[in-house]
Amino acid sequence: MAAAVWIRRCQRASPLAGCRAKHSGLKTQYDALVIGGGHNGLIAAAYLQKGGVKTAVLERRHVLGGAAVSEEIIPGFHFSRCSYLLSLLRPHIYSDLELKKHGLKVYMRDPHSFTPMLEDGVGGRPPRSLTLGSNLARNQREISKFSEKDAKAYAGFISHIDKLGEAIHPLLDAPAVDIQGLTSGSLRKQLTAAKSLKALLKCGMKLGKNIPDMYEIVTAPITKILNRWFESEPLKAMLATDAVIGAMISPSNPGSGYVLLHHVMGELEKEKGAWGYVEGGMGGVSKAIASAARSYGADVFTEKEVEQVLVGSDGAARGVVLKDGTEIHSKIVLSNATPYLTFKNLMPQGVLPPEFSKAIDQIDYTSPVTKINVAVDKLPNFLAAPTPDGKPGPHHQCSIHLNCESVEVLTSAYHDAVNGRPSTRPMLEATIPSALDPTLAPPGCHVVLLFTQFTPYHIEGREWTEQDKQAYADNVFDWVERYAPGFKKSVVGRDILTPPDLERIFGLTGGNIFHGSMSLDQLYLARPLPSISDYRTPIAGLYLCGSGCHPGGGVMGSPGWNAALTAMADLKSLRR
Repeated sequence: MAAAVWIRRCQRASPLAGCRAKHSGLKTQYDALVIGGGHNGLIAAAYLQKGGVKTAVLERRHVLGGAAVSEEIIPGFHFSRCSYLLSLLRPHIYSDLELKKHGLKVYMRDPHSFTPMLEDGVGGRPPRSLTLGSNLARNQREISKFSEKDAKAYAGFISHIDKLGEAIHPLLDAPAVDIQGLTSGSLRKQLTAAKSLKALLKCGMKLGKNIPDMYEIVTAPITKILNRWFESEPLKAMLATDAVIGAMISPSNPGSGYVLLHHVMGELEKEKGAWGYVEGGMGGVSKAIASAARSYGADVFTEKEVEQVLVGSDGAARGVVLKDGTEIHSKIVLSNATPYLTFKNLMPQGVLPPEFSKAIDQIDYTSPVTKINVAVDKLPNFLAAPTPDGKPGPHHQCSIHLNCESVEVLTSAYHDAVNGRPSTRPMLEATIPSALDPTLAPPGCHVVLLFTQFTPYHIEGREWTEQDKQAYADNVFDWVERYAPGFKKSVVGRDILTPPDLERIFGLTGGNIFHGSMSLDQLYLARPLPSISDYRTPIAGLYLCGSGCHPGGGVMGSPGWNAALTAMADLKSLRR
């Protein structure tokens, strides 16, 4: 039956139905206000309210979630429109907020990745591919297609990376070291600040003799590390995708090693490094967190756009003014917006020191990402792993890496964007969550999420046009077609989100999915700036709680958790 007919017959309620907040009941006074209903803002609100701080969340859009959102862009098809996989959400937050009880359901993926080759098969066999999952012996058999040496080395590499990822966990669940407090003239402040060293010491103890290895992966290009371990290009390129994903860097750039570490430090259902699909799309995470926050008594509102933070004559935050002119007062304000939006768009004129405003202007928000959400009426059929019956194979459920045959291919794609042009042969990470989650598409149909790199914010100095967007998407589809003939004919509709679109729709400055580049100069003590790495800001009572602060991006929740604890500690000290 034609896809259009299926769409008409199979329309259903959005996975986020009921997630819109009622606008009645908005009070004029709260203890705390959270600007933005992304996952970090919702987590901050949940912990604040759980701690007895009367809190309201004010979300600009009609739907909660920020970048972790589900939307029915094409009738009958539900997309994780921006963020699309879950792994980094901290386990203690998952447990504390009882997110399973609040409806969060996750589909585990195994295998984890599928990298098909563009090549002619030998002796009538399909082209080669590299499929990796949780089974080490199976992984080694897959890698041995390309290198027996690499197959033997793989277990050691994974163990090495796991140790580094595990060691960094204490730093995720605590603010950065309070350098200002440690170097102040007050003994009391120094003693208080000394507590901030605890997480760093734990990290150091876990690392032990691996401290030099941690230094290397944080500072080195991932190519330096991968070349020491492996010789086969498909394996190195597949691993390198996690070192550049979401970042305007090549595998040869210093710091790409940390981007890889950031993407493998998570866990899901107690499986380290695993990534999964949320039922109904990533909005299911936000819906569950919002439900938890409401269960504690927090007020959560959509379609409430904040125009400005209210700053009193004493220089402290006193609430917000909404777009419609409504004033809401509070003791403290937490901003889930990017640091740029917070300080350049939401602050009254003249309240910030000029040198601070200049420093905010210098934060790097460069983004390489264009996300293309695709509705199809049949499953892609890959030459390297044919499924002529149209039923999902194991490789359909995982991350599918296209144009990842070699590190050179990734590097060439990067250089196109650095020179102001969308990549002619873009790096593509495709996921098909409907292969596991039947709630996302009509029967027989699927959603294909294409996370593509590299695309610049401006094309050779000018803004993207609609023609540019369509031409880029056409090129992406041409490449997918080479791996999976028939893909283009299966397309029912598509949603193309370039860096300017990601900025406009989701408030991601520059289109950067991390709220700021995850480069060495913008991590830990320097995220977002050295002067405000502890969630506090130059405006007393105003805190940052989004991914633009430590420990950074991804659906992790640590910025919201850490900011809430910091704000509650400050409120407690004020009451003394």
